[in-house]
Amino acid sequence: MSDPVMFTLDPSEEVTHWYNIVADLPTPPPPPLHPGTHQPVGPDDLAPLFPMELIAQEVTGERYVEIPEPVLEVYRQYRPSPLYRARRWEQRLGTRARIYYKYEGVSPAGSHKTNTAIPQVYYNVVNGTTRLTTETGAGQWGTALSYACSLFGAECEVWQVGASYDTKPQRRTLIEVFGGKVHRSPSRLTEAGRAFPADHTGSLGIAISEAVEMAAKDEGAKYALGSVLNHVVLHQTVIGEEALRQLAKAGETKVDLVVGCAGGGSNFAGLAFPFLREKLAGTQDPRILAVEPTSCPTLTRGEYRYDFGDTAGLTPLMKMYTLGHDFVPSPIHAGGLRYHGMAPLVSHAVHEGLVEATALHQRECFEAAVEFARTQGVVAAPESSHALAQARREALAATDEQVIVIGLSGHGLLELGAYESFLAGRLEDDVLSDADLDAALAGVPTI
Repeated sequence: MSDPVMFTLDPSEEVTHWYNIVADLPTPPPPPLHPGTHQPVGPDDLAPLFPMELIAQEVTGERYVEIPEPVLEVYRQYRPSPLYRARRWEQRLGTRARIYYKYEGVSPAGSHKTNTAIPQVYYNVVNGTTRLTTETGAGQWGTALSYACSLFGAECEVWQVGASYDTKPQRRTLIEVFGGKVHRSPSRLTEAGRAFPADHTGSLGIAISEAVEMAAKDEGAKYALGSVLNHVVLHQTVIGEEALRQLAKAGETKVDLVVGCAGGGSNFAGLAFPFLREKLAGTQDPRILAVEPTSCPTLTRGEYRYDFGDTAGLTPLMKMYTLGHDFVPSPIHAGGLRYHGMAPLVSHAVHEGLVEATALHQRECFEAAVEFARTQGVVAAPESSHALAQARREALAATDEQVIVIGLSGHGLLELGAYESFLAGRLEDDVLSDADLDAALAGVPTI
């Protein structure tokens, strides 16, 4: 009998707690600041946007947070997500490395975003929230939040970045199938949106401003964010916790490289932070590597500074790697990686030298994704293709039997237009110029 290629978990091995990296960091991360006073924000500052349970998770120093049973009940529809060994891809590459990928495309929304959408909606609804507003880039987050709202009986209103809204109609349709309402951002519905031309390609920063503005106008509404914030990162750690247990079942007790794509940071952190815990404890010593696009190189070319999470400056100031909240990225196909900032916890880990970062061109990423699809049968999301491309580089360079673990954040079955462009030779690499970077960073507050 051949060795297994898929690894799952028994019910008794279910992950019942989220992991909080703050408890184990050698130095504490800088706090978010009030945009007016520049003092650390308190619970009352965040209460207009989030329920108290999420605010508590945002600031907690506890190592583990118990997952509520109603959330676990929904998780059980698709979790544990499978861990696969990519044997056929290994053979195609001719590598001595053993490559594993943790596949989040099995969720109802087709990505990792469901892991945080479910608890966010649950905590909101039990506190009386009837409507949630949000932004979405490529559409995975809007899809996940719309699905979660349908389960718990809340309305969902989504501002989708214009470039993605125009090029990904199937994603819009899926959001609507789950009951969500979708607006093109920038829209004419908000002051933040009307500050830009109606045909503007948009950005996640603009879409966040619109969603926050609309939530603030409705007492029954709250805002939900799909990445960046501490509580979102916390919820995603089910990915890495499961992966560690699945790798043990595969007989792997030493991982050499953990690699994931990074846009806002939640997918990457969800896989990487449990491995970082083991690294800090001295039980393992993997390299942990975040991969981003060259057109939106937040970690590799941004500055580690306090900045707004949105374009209009409505959010608290967060210490993070940023390209500037005025930054409008190129409309590349990896819409989920087109954010000007990076999760403060991921930024802190990179700044402290605990995590590495690199940036890749999108054509190399699609080359790796097509090769992966033709050997493993999985069409990866354009975002995930960045992790595949870097893993491919590492595997080809491996001279010994390294173990590589990839976070495959979702499927690309609703992104086939991007693959069509690549196969037809129309996909271009778009590197951020120094002049555009300098212009965007000029607007970052001086603190």
